[in-house]
Amino acid sequence: MEFRKVLLEKIKGIMENWTDDGIYAVSFFVEPNEDHICQGISNLSEFMISYNTEEDCDFAGPLEEERWNYACWSQNEEAVIEAEEDCKESDMLLSWYQELGITEIGSEPDENDEYDEEMNYIGKGPKGHYELLMLAADIARQLQEEGFLQKRFHKEIPIIVHGLEYAWYDIEATKIANPHGEAHLFLEYAKQELGYSG
Repeated sequence: MEFRKVLLEKIKGIMENWTDDGIYAVSFFVEPNEDHICQGISNLSEFMISYNTEEDCDFAGPLEEERWNYACWSQNEEAVIEAEEDCKESDMLLSWYQELGITEIGSEPDENDEYDEEMNYIGKGPKGHYELLMLAADIARQLQEEGFLQKRFHKEIPIIVHGLEYAWYDIEATKIANPHGEAHLFLEYAKQELGYSG
């Protein structure tokens, strides 16, 4: 698929320019942007990548919040897909949604479909968000399976695939993204601090 290939090559190109020695985790940040309108669509999900270093988290312990909570990171994002009119990748994203038959992009589902009987959140975010998140996870998985980060940084580095809230689907996406257990410490943090199991 051309769209996936474009994203993969853009991500590799960005990572090739990273030079910090202390990188311990990579962020694939997928989050709806309510502020911008692209081709008449608001709330289109964007895809940014960044990293955090040991210095950035002040050498926090392996399961401490400063190490894994994105709100504590330096958030030095570089855009893979921006919700902008002049972004080639956002145009490709909208064409991809069309190929998948996804309509009403960015619209929020009915609130009754977002929670189960115990009021656990089971929603997947605005329309199109979950599909982009899973694509990001699939690309991250390929990078891990190819050993791209291992070759580039000479060590194992997890890729955390997420939005601001660390919803259940962010945890699932991160599991998919790290097939050899690269994200085990993050997942342990999610289990202890956020109550996710598995």
